[in-house]
Amino acid sequence: MTEPLLVRREIQIAAPPATVFAFLTDPEKILSWMGSEVTTEAHPGGVYLVKSVGAHVARGEFREVVPVHRLAYSFGWEGSEEVPPGSSLVEIDLVDRDGGTLLRMTHSGLPNAAQCASHDRGWAHYLGRLAIAATGRDPGIDHGPA
Repeated sequence: MTEPLLVRREIQIAAPPATVFAFLTDPEKILSWMGSEVTTEAHPGGVYLVKSVGAHVARGEFREVVPVHRLAYSFGWEGSEEVPPGSSLVEIDLVDRDGGTLLRMTHSGLPNAAQCASHDRGWAHYLGRLAIAATGRDPGIDHGPA
């Protein structure tokens, strides 16, 4: 049996789950760590749209929204044949731990190992920036993942 094509990341953030959740759902807060334009409607069926560095546009739809605990949304890139909008799934769980939040993220439905590696680099970059922004610090200008 082959390993499914997944990206998994965990990061401890020195902020309560409610704060981290807001930084994942409130467009103004998202802009502090990711993207140049953001539209979110954080309810099942609501839009998830982030225009990133380099004018790439991520688009999807919220599937699950459990305030301060869990988000799940479809994800993909406008104009991409490999990962079109809505073709993959991002699931984020927030666990109250050690006076902060353990964020567990799984990105599934990616088509190949190259896309998994690319998205893994992107998630490492952006979750690091989220961890800074959620604690009230400035992550600096976003130049995108290396």
